[in-house]
Amino acid sequence: MELIIIVIALALIFDFINGFHDAANSIATIVSTKVLTPVQAVLWAAFFNFVAFLIFKDHAVANTIGKTVYSDFITLPVILSGLLAAIFWNLLTWWYGIPSSSSHTLIGGFAGAAICHAFISKGMMPINEIIDSGKIGKTAMFIFLAPIVGMIISIIFTLIFIQRNTWLKVGILMSSAALLFYVFIGFQENKLEENMNKFFKVDKYTIDVNIKHDSTKIEKLEIAKASAKSCYPYLVAYEKDGADKVAGEIVANVDLKDITISKIGDKIGRFFKIELLKNKAKKDTSFKQEYLATQAIIDSLKPVSKKYFELGFDGMVAKMNGIYPMSPEMLSNFKKAVKIDIKEDLKKEIEKADNKFLRWALVSALFIFALTFIYTEKIKEPNARRTSNSFKKLQLLSSAAFSIGHGGNDAQKVMGIIAAALIANGNIVDIKSMPDWVPLSCYLAIGIGTLSGGWKIVKTMGTKITKVTPLEGVCAETAGATTLFLTEQMGIPVSTTHTITGSIVGVGLVKGVSSVKWGVTISLLWAWVLTIPVSAVLAALVYYIVHFFV
Repeated sequence: MELIIIVIALALIFDFINGFHDAANSIATIVSTKVLTPVQAVLWAAFFNFVAFLIFKDHAVANTIGKTVYSDFITLPVILSGLLAAIFWNLLTWWYGIPSSSSHTLIGGFAGAAICHAFISKGMMPINEIIDSGKIGKTAMFIFLAPIVGMIISIIFTLIFIQRNTWLKVGILMSSAALLFYVFIGFQENKLEENMNKFFKVDKYTIDVNIKHDSTKIEKLEIAKASAKSCYPYLVAYEKDGADKVAGEIVANVDLKDITISKIGDKIGRFFKIELLKNKAKKDTSFKQEYLATQAIIDSLKPVSKKYFELGFDGMVAKMNGIYPMSPEMLSNFKKAVKIDIKEDLKKEIEKADNKFLRWALVSALFIFALTFIYTEKIKEPNARRTSNSFKKLQLLSSAAFSIGHGGNDAQKVMGIIAAALIANGNIVDIKSMPDWVPLSCYLAIGIGTLSGGWKIVKTMGTKITKVTPLEGVCAETAGATTLFLTEQMGIPVSTTHTITGSIVGVGLVKGVSSVKWGVTISLLWAWVLTIPVSAVLAALVYYIVHFFV
């Protein structure tokens, strides 16, 4: 069986395990408060895990994961080893009921295997030339920041919800909704600029200059930066005018010739599957001649692409066919493969930054909370039973929100790994070219995994940290969901486990420091800190064994 198929299968198995391992994050509080039975809870969580597929389009977290290791050191055996180590650690921690981070397991495994591969193939070298230490450092930093942010937000929500003055409570909730709305507008504006940088390949040229020490790319990097910046003024109108109009303005006013030619060159390489042949030649010298011959064909065609604006599309293809004659069927396929619509490509990149759904979802949730308080405390005579029942209903909403955040955050991590595997195998050029079946299968796998439950961890999360009431469950889940939505917008692969644990600790702290079982919490913290280094060491050992056989 092709190694790429084995890697993809293992990635989806990991995603499935992630689902039942982290199911507790979404359902622990809703089960412990007896709002839903365990079976109902996993069905509820699994459904909203998959709903995330329809919401998250930018895949910023997947992009971060896929680029944790520099492309020169990403091979299928590296990814295979990282996945095997991550699956082992996930199953081990699940067996002992420890809610460790599947995210950090995956990142540690990927990085550890890549470092081992680099040392074996090239000898000792600086680690920051193998892995993106900035991305790893940011991820490691959020081992501590994610639970702290979740804890702070849950404390704020709890203090708001227990406020006795109804109108003050409603006023604070509406002010919070307005604040979150404008925070997400800011994220959208930043993401638009970041996506323009990706569109013009600023990140790619930066790596070539800084890591590969390719001085010839310095000029390209400066041109790419200038082109991206020249688009920024037009992006301001996105919220009002939409992607189509903004893309049209950029096409009309910004010089897109260089990037158009560059993207045609990428399409030519993809058509001839040069990356696949390159990887085959690395592993098997019998493919070297075919690789060199194909590279020579591409090198002969790429200069013609520079005359695209002079010759037009048909003229360019005709001239290429004169240099490298193709059969009618091959020529037809070639035309489809290299056809370019720069405005449409630009429009898609702009649309990826849109976060209207998340923005309005958070605002709507806080508005529903406010209406609930007005109804139970002002319209109806307030009593303990009515208040408890209203929070049980609200917990369905908060649990759904957290499950969407879980699906959107965790499924993307496996998407990044599969995309890295497809790039290493030469099937796609970059993560933006990831086929639609990848996100669909990842969200489906994590949803099915969630259906399988994770009852040992449910017990730890739902009862061992602190006893949770329906009100506190709403606060913890809403805080967790808010944290996940915020970090997803920043492209940071945080742990849903860490996030909800911090949120649960937060609601416990409002009742008093003694309400939190600190012995359990400290044990969890040790598991979190150890996950990345242990997974990295395991993956390095696995790679050392695997590289003898593949």
